Parts: sequence; C-alpha cells; structure tokens
Amino acid sequence: MSKRRIERDDVLIGADYLGVRTESRRAVAAEKRNRRLGVGPDITFYFENYITMLHQVNEMVHIEKGGEAQIADELAAYNPLIPQGRELVATMMIEIDDPNRRARVLAGLGGIEKTINLLIGDETIPATAETDVERTTDDGKTSSIHFFRFSLTDTQAGALKTPTTRVVLAVEHAGYGHMAVMSEEVRQALAGDLD
Repeated sequence: MSKRRIERDDVLIGADYLGVRTESRRAVAAEKRNRRLGVGPDITFYFENYITMLHQVNEMVHIEKGGEAQIADELAAYNPLIPQGRELVATMMIEIDDPNRRARVLAGLGGIEKTINLLIGDETIPATAETDVERTTDDGKTSSIHFFRFSLTDTQAGALKTPTTRVVLAVEHAGYGHMAVMSEEVRQALAGDLD
C-alpha cells in the first residue's frame, strides 16, 4: 500500500533537496513511465500517487524558492491529488505545441470534463472533475489541464487488480471522441494505488 499523505517532514528544502534532486528526478521518471496513457492524438492522462505528488511539491519549493513559508500551501494543493485507496486520480493534459491550433481545439472542447469515463471490464466509472477552478469558460473554451478522480467500488477495484482485466479510458466529447486500452503495465501500476 502506498502512502496517502505528504507530511512536512517528507519535503526537502535547499541543499537537502539539491543533494538528491538528480536521483529523485530519475526515480520519478521511472515511476511515471507506467502511469501515463495517451487517448487520441492530443490528450494524455497522468495518474498521480504519493511519489509523483511529493516530487511536485519538492520541485515547486525548489523552483519558487519559497522555503518553509511555501510548504503549507503546496501540501494543501497537492495532497488532495494523492489517491486514497479506492480511487484513481489523474491529471489530463491537452498537449498541442502549435499555439494557434491549441487555441482552436480548446475553444471547441467546452465541457470535456463531463465526458471522461473509465471502463473496467463491463463496469463504467465516470470521472469526477476537481472543482477548485472552473475549467470551462462561459464562452465554451476549456483549460488545457484538468484533474479527475475515479471512485471505485470494491468490485471494480478487485477487477482492476486482476491481471489481464481489460481497462479502457474514454473521452466521449462530440469534438474529441477517442479511447485507449490500458496496457498491462499501466493497469498493474495503478492497481498498486488501491487498498
């Protein structure tokens, strides 16, 4: 079972973090390798856990140089993105390099946060979007970053933990209808997030 909360003592500051930063970045890159799933040409889901969020907190404190005063805010922002045993948590990124194309695509994907589903075997689990910030504007433009939670029943969690279970992530928006079958490596990594 992975840890469910970053505590103050887990966060490294200054020279303490610099001494382990290179190795930490290497370890997190390896951790993320099987926690990523592309859905269609422009969207990638990054499934979060304690390790990915601790790295994010350490990096934010290092880059912004806020030191001790910054830590409480970072913990408040990133602890909610750590799965709590019967859920998966994902960051969805709409990744388009060309700024003109990105603006056009985002303008046509309003409400996309209501069209995300995880299918585990025959079960469909709708995503619940984080509500910290409205991700779709009144004129129908969506944000390029969304945060989702997939709450699982015991039966669904058991199925996700079962080797070779077919798991599909679907985006069912009228302007972006794509789905992707999760590899066995990704399914296995995400199964580790569950009690």
